Amino acid sequence: MKKSKIKSIVNGSIDQRNLCRMYFRYDAYYWYFFPLITSDKLFLGAKEEDFLIDGYSIRRFVDVTKVQIREDKCVEILKTEGISSGIQIPNIDISTWETVFSSLQKTNKNIIVEKENIKSDETEFVIGRIDKVYKKFVYIYHFDADGIWQEEPYRIPYSTITSVSFGTRYVETFSKYLEELPLKSK
Repeated sequence: MKKSKIKSIVNGSIDQRNLCRMYFRYDAYYWYFFPLITSDKLFLGAKEEDFLIDGYSIRRFVDVTKVQIREDKCVEILKTEGISSGIQIPNIDISTWETVFSSLQKTNKNIIVEKENIKSDETEFVIGRIDKVYKKFVYIYHFDADGIWQEEPYRIPYSTITSVSFGTRYVETFSKYLEELPLKSK
C-alpha cells in the first residue's frame, strides 16, 4: 500500500473515530488503533484490544505497510459501549521524537520504548522513566522484570525507535509496584 494512501486513511479516521487495522513491517500480525493525532512522520493512536483501550502508542508511518478501516459488529459494540467516544486525546506534541519525549517527560510517568523487528533477537524493549531529552537521542531509566531500577539510564537513538507506548495496562499496573526512582546526582 502506498504511504500517501496510508496517511489518507489514518488522517481521515481521526474525525470519524474509525478503528483501523494496521499492519507493520516488523510484525506478522496486525494491531487495532483509533488514530488520534498525526504529524508528517508519526501518528498517535489509542490501542484497542478485546473491547478495551490499552493505552496509547506513537508509531512511525514509514513502518506501516497496510491500513484498513474496521467495519463490523465489534465496532458497533465499541460505539454502543461508549468506548470509542470516551477516548481522551493526550496533550503530546508528535512533531518529532524529540518533542514526543519532551512532552512525555512532563507527565513524569513510565513509558515503553521499542525497537521492533520481525526477527525477535533484534528487538529491544525499554520500560521506565525519561531522564534527559536531546536532539537525536533520549536517556531513559529502565527497570527490569523484578522491578529493579537500573543504575544508569539507557541512551536510545531516535533512529532505532519504532514505537513509544504509555498509559498501557502493563506499564501502569507494574508502575504501582515499583519503588520510587532513586534520585540521581545530575
